[in-house]
Amino acid sequence: MIILDTDHISMLQYRDAPQAFALQACLEVLLEDMATTVITVEEQMRGWLGLMHRYTNVHHQVEYYDRLIRLCAFCADWYVLPFDQHAANMFEQLRQQRVRLGTMDFKIASIALVHAAILLSGNLRDFQQVPGLHVEDWR
Repeated sequence: MIILDTDHISMLQYRDAPQAFALQACLEVLLEDMATTVITVEEQMRGWLGLMHRYTNVHHQVEYYDRLIRLCAFCADWYVLPFDQHAANMFEQLRQQRVRLGTMDFKIASIALVHAAILLSGNLRDFQQVPGLHVEDWR
């Protein structure tokens, strides 16, 4: 299984960008299952909601509500892996190993490890610290 981190998913949302074409071409030749995580969905939603709530004028919020709808539609086409009890247990094990990583990245790494998946991320420097995690950057 291949799991796409937030940066790779974000790139695919802008299909007109040259990098998105290249990544999409690489992904289309794969015979493996592809997924993202609920953590990536959370990060993206928090981003749009944060931008939306900067504005008190509702007319300025319209664009961000539109983007939120597009995010929901985009995510509906993906298999989204949960942060379940197995991932939570893995999260706790990683924290005990004192790996220096942000909470959201720890959760993504935990999900990837539980599923014995390859994680596609632009954050190699941090994710390569996680023992047993296979991470690559396809951007």
